[in-house]
Amino acid sequence: MKKLSNGQPHSISELTKGTELTRQAVTKHLRVLESVGIVNGVKSGRESLYQFDPTPLNQARGYLDRVSEQWDQTLGRLKKFVEE
Repeated sequence: MKKLSNGQPHSISELTKGTELTRQAVTKHLRVLESVGIVNGVKSGRESLYQFDPTPLNQARGYLDRVSEQWDQTLGRLKKFVEE
C-alpha cells in the first residue's frame, strides 16, 4: 500500500480509508507482510499501528544485484570464449 511507504505508522482505519477494502482484508495482508518483516505492527492503546520496514527488501535487492553481477561476468567470459 502506498500509504505505508511514507514512513509513518498507520492504523487499519487509516489504511482502509478511501478504499473498497475491508478492515479484515487489510489486516490479513498486513499480517502476511509482518510475518516476513516488511511491516512492523505496534499496539497503541486499542489500535495496532503498522509501519513499513524496507530492510528485508533492501537485503533481497542487494542479493539480487550480486547474483546479477555474477551472471554478467559469467556471460562475458562465455562471450569471449565463443568469439575466440
